Formats: sequence, structure tokens, C-alpha cells
Amino acid sequence: MSSNSDYNNSENPFLSERDLRKGKCLLFINGDAPKSLPDLDIYSLIACTDGAFHYLKDLNFPMENLDFISGDFDSHSGSDENLYEDKFIYTPDQEKTDFHKALEIIAEKGFENIDVFGGSGGEQDHFLGNLTVAYSFKENLNITFYDEFSEYFFIPQSFTLKNVKGKLVSLYPFPTAENVTTKGLNWTLDNENLNITSRIGTRNFASEDEVSVTYEKGDLLVFVGKDYL
Repeated sequence: MSSNSDYNNSENPFLSERDLRKGKCLLFINGDAPKSLPDLDIYSLIACTDGAFHYLKDLNFPMENLDFISGDFDSHSGSDENLYEDKFIYTPDQEKTDFHKALEIIAEKGFENIDVFGGSGGEQDHFLGNLTVAYSFKENLNITFYDEFSEYFFIPQSFTLKNVKGKLVSLYPFPTAENVTTKGLNWTLDNENLNITSRIGTRNFASEDEVSVTYEKGDLLVFVGKDYL
């Protein structure tokens, strides 16, 4: 199995702050396929939505490692897919996205820490919808998205990023965050308010190995990108 250093969870800047009560879950959804696969051995459960199933085949993903494939299967075709029907979980509810329904299944299985690939790319309304779904689960699940540019996730009101010196760090209010204070960023915030309609905190970078972020009200989505310089 291949691994990509950019997706190496041993180097995650937030991993030490997360409680791995029942191991971690890996979920592939129907956005852009990852350029390479993460280390599958670190996950206790691996799943995908039916749309992601197709790009995993193209990546020669070891399908036997999938614990379940969920969705409405409106794009299901091909005799090779029938080989994995025992892993299918049919979720026809059209009021929820396949991502939302997959998270419900994972939560029912007792997992709290989920790495998501395929959350961005393609049609941008899907990307924004995925952020909204993650927001709706943020009190119960620790969801981290990965793509070829960055990893991103909602943070609590006090949070520390580790091992991030020189990396791009963006703070995105969802939709507001009040009295934001940072330490370790090149452009420091000191009890400042962020708002999606007026001022956001994107395209900053870490000047220190550790970056602390606190805020008093609202919600913040944090993006940690590749090296800024």
C-alpha cells in the first residue's frame, strides 16, 4: 500500500489533541480522487460512498479493505461491482447527501475520528455542501478533510496546531468568529472579529512550530496547507 508524506497522520498538527477512543475511520466521498492513497494500516474502519467507489477502482484500491460502501447506487453499473454487493449499505433518503448518510453510519458504529478524502474538487456547491454537513456533525465527530492542497477541519474555541512552521494557515469564519487571538502566525490576530461577509483570515502562515488559536463565539474552519515559502 502506498502512502504520501503530505497525508502522513504521524505528522498531523492536530492529532495529539484528538481522543482516539475507537481508532480512526477513513472515508472516501465523491469529489476529486486523491493523488495517492494514505496509509490504510492506521485505520480501524474504511468506507466510501458509491460515487467514490468508481475512482477507487481506477486507483487500484484494495477493495477487500472496504468495510462498507453506502449510497443510493444511482450510478451503480458493471459486473465487477456485484462482487462487492455484500459491502453495500443502501441509503435512499434524498433529503440527505451521501456524505451525510455515511457519517451517520460511522457514528452509529461508535467512531468519532474521521479522515475524509474527496471532499473538494468538481462542482463547488458540493464542496460547500460538504462543509455544511461537517459543521452539522462537529459536536460529535472530529472530521478532517484532505486534498492535494491542504487539510482542513473545524476547531474548538481553544486549539493548538503543532509541527506547522512555514506552512500556510487560513482561518475561515463559519460564518462568524468573535475575539479571535492567535500566537505563532506571521500576521497575528488580537481579539479581532472575523465574518464571512467582511473579514476573513486566509493566506496567513505559521512563523513558529506551534500555532495557538482562541476565540469566544462563533465557529472557525482551519486550513493547513503546504509550505508557504
